[in-house]
Amino acid sequence: MKLILSLVSSQVFVAVSAFAEKPNILFIIADDASRDSMSVYGSPYVETPNFDRIANEGLLFTNAYNCNPKCAPARACLVTGRYSWQLEEATNHNPFLSEKWKFYPYLLEQDGYFVGFTGKGWGPGVYKGVHRGRDKFLTPENPAGHPYNELKLKKPYRGIGDGDYAGNFALFLDQKPADQPFCFWLGTKEPHRGYEKDSWKKDGRNLDDVVVQDFYPDNEIIRGDLADYAIEVEWYDTHIGRALDALEERGMLENTLIIATSDHGMPFPRVKGQIYDEGFRVPLAVRWGAKIKPGRVVTDFVSFPDVAPTIMDAVGMDPHEQMTGSSFLYALLSEEEGRIDPARDHALLGKERHDTGRVADGVFSVGYPVRALRDDRFLYVRNFKPERWPVGNPEYGYPNTDGSPTKSYLTNLDEHHPDYRYFEMSFGKRPEEELYDIIADPHCVNNLAGSPEHRPVKEAMWKRLQAGLVAQEDPRILGEGEIFDRYPNSRIEPQREMYENPDYDPVRDFEVWKRSQK
Repeated sequence: MKLILSLVSSQVFVAVSAFAEKPNILFIIADDASRDSMSVYGSPYVETPNFDRIANEGLLFTNAYNCNPKCAPARACLVTGRYSWQLEEATNHNPFLSEKWKFYPYLLEQDGYFVGFTGKGWGPGVYKGVHRGRDKFLTPENPAGHPYNELKLKKPYRGIGDGDYAGNFALFLDQKPADQPFCFWLGTKEPHRGYEKDSWKKDGRNLDDVVVQDFYPDNEIIRGDLADYAIEVEWYDTHIGRALDALEERGMLENTLIIATSDHGMPFPRVKGQIYDEGFRVPLAVRWGAKIKPGRVVTDFVSFPDVAPTIMDAVGMDPHEQMTGSSFLYALLSEEEGRIDPARDHALLGKERHDTGRVADGVFSVGYPVRALRDDRFLYVRNFKPERWPVGNPEYGYPNTDGSPTKSYLTNLDEHHPDYRYFEMSFGKRPEEELYDIIADPHCVNNLAGSPEHRPVKEAMWKRLQAGLVAQEDPRILGEGEIFDRYPNSRIEPQREMYENPDYDPVRDFEVWKRSQK
């Protein structure tokens, strides 16, 4: 009997020791915060000391990309480890997310991790999991984890949510069994719109400090909108600081792999949802105690599909077979800076349907298909349906740009107004090809696609983009892209109202279309 107890005790000790050696995972993500809004990337009017702390005590990626610059598709890439155009219905915004996909938080749960999330996880869209008999790992409430949203706080401005993200994370830590590592997703709902207008005045900010991008007119309306946005970016940063404090207070900081980012750029015209640099180039800082040589800056190109394989690699698990991204654990553990892996010299990007409010050939809510390739110097963009309105049809209010003072200013301009060119940059139709020199033109204002001098660059990038997408079996590049227009958008009632068609049923229409393709 003593021998049996001794063996059992040894096995328990081995199991607990194995867990103790596994890192905890804290993934922190903002909702709609641009990379260059983090002060560590050079923002002169937004202060993010806690994001900067992660970068300074760990490493900072300068070439991180979201694969598809809208909330639901970008987050789908994160939780599945797949490129957006490989995710079928989840390539689109507001999809009915299939149960077929595996999500890294639940893969870690099956390996013994205590899993949770707070705030915004995957979404928006509809997800319905499937019960699996007596398996304790049942229906995920959200692909990001099990919800911890109990604690609320007093919000400083009307546009800010009342969720206490860091407080809920601390609550999660206190509920975690002592013998389990954790995997937690902390997703703020800021700086998503709407904002309390002119909150910058209450906060005592100076509009002279605000820097306006080249694709906007420089006036008080735009500056005020950017200043209101800055307050919400800083709110995100305060929760990073409180989360770090919660870990330190519990002695967990050094064995926690912390990844901080944002899903895409700020909720302004020509940024969120658009294939320009500020829309898809995201902040990314990583801290992992003594395992990461601090203060390093890495220029390797990494993308959201790479995050899940990296996390699984870090905890000692093989990436799931569905994952097509590539781990960048090597970069975390290296002592080198700059370009560590010479092969990581570009990113593939794209979008399909982000919005409703676009009709073509009798089909409601079609998308605006784009694919792009970004390397160290150039961005090449291929607009597959340039005859369509890129931000949605004018009669529906350009719905792929959130309502804002900036949007209102631009869309109310008369075509004879001297600022009208800024409206066209954000809302006008686009040519089939675009090419931007990011070094000379970081805001992607001067299209070089028609320049004879840049023709060799354009053709080489298109060829490389095609090859990459063919290798990934992208339906759009294989001539089967219509299916992305047909996948149903889950917000059915608003579409019926928009199109004044009470009988519109995108689920039914999709099934009818599928049968017609057989």
